[in-house]
Amino acid sequence: MGIETSVANKKVKQVFELAKDKISNSNLSPKTNTNSKGKKNRRRQQKKIVAVSSVQKLFNTCNEVFDSCSTGIIPSPDNIRKLKAVLDNFKPADVDLVPEMPHFQASVAGKTPVIRYLHLHECDKFSMGIFCLPPSGIIPLHNHPGMTVFSKLLFGTMHIKSYDWVADVPASTSAVASPSKTKQPEVRLAKVKVNSELTAPCETSILYPTDGGNMHCFTAVTACAVLDVLGPPYSDPDGRHCQYYLDFPFANFSVDGVSIPEEEKEGYSWLQEREKPEDLTVVGELYGGPAIVEK
Repeated sequence: MGIETSVANKKVKQVFELAKDKISNSNLSPKTNTNSKGKKNRRRQQKKIVAVSSVQKLFNTCNEVFDSCSTGIIPSPDNIRKLKAVLDNFKPADVDLVPEMPHFQASVAGKTPVIRYLHLHECDKFSMGIFCLPPSGIIPLHNHPGMTVFSKLLFGTMHIKSYDWVADVPASTSAVASPSKTKQPEVRLAKVKVNSELTAPCETSILYPTDGGNMHCFTAVTACAVLDVLGPPYSDPDGRHCQYYLDFPFANFSVDGVSIPEEEKEGYSWLQEREKPEDLTVVGELYGGPAIVEK
């Protein structure tokens, strides 16, 4: 056994030395391309694949969709679908949001819930931001003049009520309240577009300058986060002022020449302009999610 072990070790040593000689000769060969291969491998290692964040993809898409945007100009159907597809796939984790964050904590009993707003981006073409609503938080009825708006509920359950103006029924100062017949401020007839609850995950809601529920109100049933994209954004100098409204049942007022079948009256309301509600508090907060690179 000892002799056999010694012979085996000798053979192994011979094989090892032969292999070593081959490797050495290969390195000395003028035809070798080892160095060039090594350089290529190093270059491959240096080329790291950088994933584009969802919020960056949203920003890039908005830049394209709203490139020629202005008051009353609606993006093309293809661009509408493109932006909606990006938002439909958006998740709270894409912007580092969870319902347990302080932004969404319930308010002290008896106090109006504070709305938090996370600013993502704004330019003269579009704006991007996230409204953080604690339970029972309300964004009062307001309009979006000449704007196309995409709203994506990231998490939570929210009640939405929205309206569009009824065509050919202008604002009236001749409305009288029933049954007192007391003169009232100007009101205008609007048709209910949506009056229901949404629960995430759900599709993106879209409203247009004159359709889709341009005037809406959000009420948080649970803690909610809503990602809003506005094109173009609000701008008082450009005539895009955020106007707030009170809404009244159709039966509350009577206007000459305006009648609605009894069975349809619940689908209509009178809207009256108002100042920004005193109890509405929207506080800006720092956005802590993935950064947006403005190219």
